Amino acid sequence: MNQVNKKPVFNKTVISSLTLSNFRSYKFKRFEIDSNLVVLTGLNGAGKTNLLEALSFLVPGKGLRRAPLSEILHKSSQCKDKISNWAVAAKLKIGKNMMDVGTGCQFPDYDNNNQKNIKRVIKINGNMVKSQSELGEYVSAQWLTPQMDRLFAEGASGRRRFIDQITYALDPSHIGPVSAYEHSIRSRNKLLRNNCNNSEWLDSIEASISRHGVAVTVQRLQTVERLRKFCSIGNGIFPGSLIELNGQVERWLEKEPALAVEEKIRIELKASRESDSIIGHTSFGPHKSDLMVYHTKNKMEAKLCSTGEQKSLLISLVIAAVILQTQERGYAPFLLLDEITAHLDQDRRTSLFDLIVDLGVQAWITGTDPETFSSLKNSAQHFTIGAD
Repeated sequence: MNQVNKKPVFNKTVISSLTLSNFRSYKFKRFEIDSNLVVLTGLNGAGKTNLLEALSFLVPGKGLRRAPLSEILHKSSQCKDKISNWAVAAKLKIGKNMMDVGTGCQFPDYDNNNQKNIKRVIKINGNMVKSQSELGEYVSAQWLTPQMDRLFAEGASGRRRFIDQITYALDPSHIGPVSAYEHSIRSRNKLLRNNCNNSEWLDSIEASISRHGVAVTVQRLQTVERLRKFCSIGNGIFPGSLIELNGQVERWLEKEPALAVEEKIRIELKASRESDSIIGHTSFGPHKSDLMVYHTKNKMEAKLCSTGEQKSLLISLVIAAVILQTQERGYAPFLLLDEITAHLDQDRRTSLFDLIVDLGVQAWITGTDPETFSSLKNSAQHFTIGAD
């Protein structure tokens, strides 16, 4: 039986209005939405992915492109002496409740040669909030982009980000230890590259790496464990998958308590200072772990599957993540699907569209050819991007 046949009762999350200001190709644009399915068509470069990226900033994280905040500003708003801010604002309906969510970027004391003061700001119902995790208490998203088509074939960093994105949706506070861990790793790398031999300083940073690294790993392991039962069966025509986290820290946590693992990480980091200073980066920690994915039926590792099978596995994993969150948190994320029909035959396209409709979530889907979405003519709201 398909997982989507077990429909949970949940509060639907719907974006009813979206406003972009100084965001990439959009100087100012407002979209009024009255449908669960939103189809965006237009030529390559028209701004379809830019719109999805704007939506991705309404949830915790760095957006679907992970671009520096300074790169997102509409070019007409930049000049040497003064720079405007970019912003994304949305009206959300969650169940019967309405709320306003906004995020953007402030450029205080802008200097073309020094953009250290650039920061992201977030407002909920007009009130400034301190942490991105507060966004995650109300709204979340999952996405698929063409760059993710090679998620299983390329390096492990993309797969770690993938499982972190699912974890943010389940527990928004996960962004705290992830950010702290990444900051500590950057600090240690900088000290080692500069041949700093200050043991006290390095001890402090490595203690932070150990503490936050264990917290990150524990959360990832919990997400994988919860996701397994939804992704192993598959969804519609899309195959099931077997998943596991693979890394030394994960193996230690299988046998020992978290505090003991923290101490082991500290010992390992201290012992590797000299070799890490030579290579210029930290060679041990959860940032070296990997998400392993296998096809349920043939047990083949995902990276060895065909291009079409890899995309089908990825779609099935994302659908499983949506179902998991809907059941655990009582509200569904919205889906951002960029050029999702590429490499999908007609049967898989039809199955994907049926799954999305059956899930009842709001999905934003892009493509270049309107005819690809002809079956959604009466069930989706269609926008032609770049037409004005």
